[in-house]
Amino acid sequence: MNPDTASPILSVSAFNRLAQQILQSGIALTWIAGEISNLTRAASGHWYFSLKDATAQVRCVMFRGRNQFVDWQPENGMQVEVRATAGLYEPRGEFQLQVDTLRRAGLGKLYEAFEQLKRKLQAEGLFDVARKRALPAMPRRLGIITSPQAAALQDVLSTLRRQMPGLPIVIYPCSVQGAASAGQIVAALNQAYSRAECDVLILCRGGGSIEDLWPFNEESVARAIAASPIPIISGVGHETDITMADFVADQRAPTPTAAAVLATAHHQQIAQALDTIQFRFSRHISHYLSGLGRHIQRLEEHLVHPGRRLGARLTLLNQFASRLRNAYRHLELRRDWQRTQMLQRLQRQLPRPASYLVTAQLLQNRMQRAMHARLEISQTAIKHDEEQLQHLNPMAVLERGYSVVRNEAGVVIRGADQTMTGEKLHLQFASGSADVQIRKRYL
Repeated sequence: MNPDTASPILSVSAFNRLAQQILQSGIALTWIAGEISNLTRAASGHWYFSLKDATAQVRCVMFRGRNQFVDWQPENGMQVEVRATAGLYEPRGEFQLQVDTLRRAGLGKLYEAFEQLKRKLQAEGLFDVARKRALPAMPRRLGIITSPQAAALQDVLSTLRRQMPGLPIVIYPCSVQGAASAGQIVAALNQAYSRAECDVLILCRGGGSIEDLWPFNEESVARAIAASPIPIISGVGHETDITMADFVADQRAPTPTAAAVLATAHHQQIAQALDTIQFRFSRHISHYLSGLGRHIQRLEEHLVHPGRRLGARLTLLNQFASRLRNAYRHLELRRDWQRTQMLQRLQRQLPRPASYLVTAQLLQNRMQRAMHARLEISQTAIKHDEEQLQHLNPMAVLERGYSVVRNEAGVVIRGADQTMTGEKLHLQFASGSADVQIRKRYL
C-alpha cells in the first residue's frame, strides 16, 4: 500500500476546522494575564487586540455580546486578566483567544479577598436576617453618609424632596474613593451614631469599578455598619454592584436614588391612606347631612299647630277625669259590698253579735274616714287638673290684660296692616267686650 494514500487528504478549510475543534475541546476556559497592545474597536462593536508579556504574545477577540458588560475602557499598555478559550480564525488560519471576561490585573486577588471576608463575616452572623431592623415608617430626620461632591448626593436629595418634602436631612461628609476612604467612612458612621439625631441613615455613592467601590468592602466599614444603633440603607453603585456594605446593612438598595425611595416608601403609603380616609370621611359626612336634612323635612311635615295640640290635651284630660270618677264610684260600690259581706259573716259566726257589731261599727267608721280621705285626695287631684286646664285655656290670657281684636267679619286682627281708617272693630276682654272705630293707623 502506498503510505501517501493511507490517510484522507484534507482541504485547508477542513484542516483549519479540525484544528479549531481540537483547540476548543482540548483547552478549557482559562484565566490569562498580560498587557494589551494593538487594540482596535471595530465598527461592528467587536474588540481586537494582542495580549503580550516579555517573551510572547497572542491575538485576542472579544465580541460585542461580551464586551458590553465591561464597565471601563481598556487602553493599550494596560495590564489585564482575561478569561478565554483557545481557537483558530479559520479563514486565515490564525491562532487567537476568544475572550469571555476582561478585568484589570489584580482583580482576582480583590475578588478572593472579597469572598474570604464574606465567608468570615457570614460565619459570625453579621448577614443574618434576624438582626436586620425595620425602617421607620415616618422618619423625623434622615442622615446621608457620602461625599458632598458626589453626583449621587444630588440624586438622593432631589428624590427626598420629591418623596417627602420638609424632611430634615443631615449630611455626614466623607471621601468615598481612595485609600483613606474606609477610615473616613467609619469616622462619619461613628459621628452619626454619637450624635443620635437621625432615625435612618443612607450610605451611598455612584457606580464605578471594583477598585472604586473597594472602601465599601473593607472589614472596618462592614463592622462599623453592623454595629450601628440606627437602621442603615446601603445604596452603593449600580444595580449589578454588590459590596460588603450591602450584606451587613439593614436594607440594600440597587442605586442611591432607590435608597432615597426606600427610606420614604412608607410616607407615600401613609399619604395615600390618609387621602382615602379623607375621601371616605367626606362621603360619610355628606350622606349623614343629607339624611339629617331628610329627617328635619319629615319632622316639619309632621308638626302640629299648638291649638290642635292643646285641644287634644284637653280631650285627654277630660277622659282621665271621667275615668277617675268612674273608678271612684266603682270603688265605693265595692267597699259597700265588702262591708255588707263582712257584717253578714260576723253575724253568722260570732256567738256575741253585739260586741262584733261594735267592732264592725268601728271598722265601718274607719272605712268611711278612709273613703272620705280618698275622696278628698281624688277631689284635690281633679281640682288640680281643672286648674291646669284653666291655665291652658286661651281665655285665661285675657285675664292678664290682653284682648282679642276682630273685624266685623269675625276675623282676628294681628297687625295694623290688616285694618283701615274708619273701620269698626270688636274687642273681647276677659270680662265683657267693646266695639271701637279706627281713627288713625300707625304702621
